[in-house]
Amino acid sequence: MLRRKFLQSAMALPALAQGRKIKLGIDTYSIRSSRWKAPRLLDYAASLKLDAVQMSQVDFESLEEPYLLRLKEQAKRLGIGLEPGFGCICPVSNGWNAARAGDPVRYIEEGIRVTKTLGGTAFRVFIGGLPDRVAGTSIAAMMESAIKSLRAAAPRARDAGIRIAIENHGDLLARQMRTVIEEAGRDVAASCFDSGNPVNLAEDPLLAFEVLGPYIVTSHIRDSVVYEHPRGAAVQWVALGEGVIDLKRLARRWAEVCPQAPFLLEIITGRPPQVLPYLEPAFWKGFGDTPAADFARFAAIAKAGHPFMGTMMIAGTGTQPKEFRDALVLQERLDLERSLEYARKILLT
Repeated sequence: MLRRKFLQSAMALPALAQGRKIKLGIDTYSIRSSRWKAPRLLDYAASLKLDAVQMSQVDFESLEEPYLLRLKEQAKRLGIGLEPGFGCICPVSNGWNAARAGDPVRYIEEGIRVTKTLGGTAFRVFIGGLPDRVAGTSIAAMMESAIKSLRAAAPRARDAGIRIAIENHGDLLARQMRTVIEEAGRDVAASCFDSGNPVNLAEDPLLAFEVLGPYIVTSHIRDSVVYEHPRGAAVQWVALGEGVIDLKRLARRWAEVCPQAPFLLEIITGRPPQVLPYLEPAFWKGFGDTPAADFARFAAIAKAGHPFMGTMMIAGTGTQPKEFRDALVLQERLDLERSLEYARKILLT
């Protein structure tokens, strides 16, 4: 009887999802080089007829209540859902900024306050990043630190009705992120699912989605190329539809698993390919926690993949001529806007 009820519920899920429009939006990091602030970013989102926007903390000119209430009113007038993106919450991570964040619990509570004032229901944070793995930072220690801080902030989050959405940020594998969310409490912790970061961990983005899907409340969506390299594999982020990730399948599963979560594009182009030297023993010092079966899925993607063959300006590491900088600013907007068109016409139809 229980099995029959479960199967009936599972079969009904796609039909329920089909009747719900998935909200399309952007993470403003997509056009970071434009250096626009929140009011202009909201107007830009309205010009693109978007449903939702996630803004980085640096986009806000102030976190004081009068400023935030004006933004809330502007977003409401434009019909756009607005959620903030905060930063690292883990002092164990190399990405922790004590000067800006201070105490991790108070930092999370500040995110709760800002989100509540803006009328949102979730805000993004992250635990660490890929540099932590490269540096040999203990992933277990990072997880323990994050869980401790999230639990301490949980009463404030519950009272405010706010979810703390943790991004898979090139630090934790999807199964590790799921553990953090479960241990912190699903009623307060959730996933800000990033479809681009898994490739930097030699992880299949679709596997990451299947693990984190039930916990997703917001997102960062982008495409990637993955292909074999003499040292292992190379990966590079590209505009939607120009990579090798099965985004059509991702969108179908999104409608089935988490249709309530906004589909926010975070398009990051202008960066060169990165090599994952997994054919070299030293690589595995930072990735020894990767299950063999999961790595095999990624290796299969690399074997069937190909390099990016389109046109792309690549940002240099030093000072570039103004003409190059201007071209990169324009490229960000063009790549974002054509990715939005792809999402509308191909993925979310």
